[in-house]
Amino acid sequence: MSTTPSTPLLKDELDIVIPTIRNLDFLEQWRPFFEKYHLIIVQDGDPSKVIKVPEGFDYELYNRNDINRILGPKASCISFKDSACRCFGYMVSKKKYIFTIDDDCFVAKDPTGKEINALQQHIKNLLSPSTPHFFNTLYDPYREGADFVRGYPFSMREGVKTAVSHGLWLNIPDYDAPTQLVKPRERNTRYVDSVMTIPKGTLFPMCGMNLAFDREVIGPAMYFGLMGDGQPIGRYDDMWAGWCTKVICDHLNLGIKTGLPYIWHSKASNPFVNLKKEYNGIFWQEEIIPFFQTATLSKESTTVQACYIELAKQVKEKLSKIDPYFTKLADAMVTWIEAWDELNPTGENLAKLSISSKK
Repeated sequence: MSTTPSTPLLKDELDIVIPTIRNLDFLEQWRPFFEKYHLIIVQDGDPSKVIKVPEGFDYELYNRNDINRILGPKASCISFKDSACRCFGYMVSKKKYIFTIDDDCFVAKDPTGKEINALQQHIKNLLSPSTPHFFNTLYDPYREGADFVRGYPFSMREGVKTAVSHGLWLNIPDYDAPTQLVKPRERNTRYVDSVMTIPKGTLFPMCGMNLAFDREVIGPAMYFGLMGDGQPIGRYDDMWAGWCTKVICDHLNLGIKTGLPYIWHSKASNPFVNLKKEYNGIFWQEEIIPFFQTATLSKESTTVQACYIELAKQVKEKLSKIDPYFTKLADAMVTWIEAWDELNPTGENLAKLSISSKK
């Protein structure tokens, strides 16, 4: 059951999406691993600011003016002054896979001192199956030197398609503001050499700073919500996408892996600024999580788009009682899918567009 030692590069099938407000000098350290790939850079904040990208990288750069030009009125669904703007890069990509990373993340080293090619490990994760229906106590059975343990049903050993690969971080952990405040000097030095599938029916807090996914399989669910400027919440963008994605993956029989690869997260954001952004979310999540834990989707929802629209309807019906923000968010979820389908027309969507253009 082990994978072959060589991993495809997928250089023509994968885009790297980076949200940023600053010059991308951090790419120099990633050059050996990234320079063969196409980068999609989503500039946040002031569009008149010039973002410098090191020479030699193949990239396209979008700022807020570009987002408004391309999406028109539907640009309202893309967050402003928040790293959630990165999901615009997912929408305009034409590749099968996406890897997204923050600009304060650098190449980590394994316990032997060897630099970790995070992108290669993500590709390994995405190209091997997941096992959400039955937990393997040796974690990922498809890794070299591993297999299914005694008692694992043979009928389940083919696994399911992996939609998402969620990586971790050394140095600065991905903590919320209260935890940052009580543990200001805590650093993650533990390198755990494992990958595991998140079981069906189990949610997880997805972090967007070291993440890869199969865009063709799950892309429309990777909406990072309405956060940042003008919104009553921030820093829940990736988690919102993770909760929605997990419910949809469970419904469509897809898998999500977490663990390797590690990146080096270089700087902690200000806990007081974070607390202001997270304040509402800290309270709201106590009702949001039970909502997602009990959310079910109908048999008629067989595409990611249909699942997402159905989930948006449930968000409006059940979460709007918490705060009017969730009505706005639910509407933005629908707008996101409409914009996605306009930029990524399938055969079915092309027929709809043709009909609407004749009206």
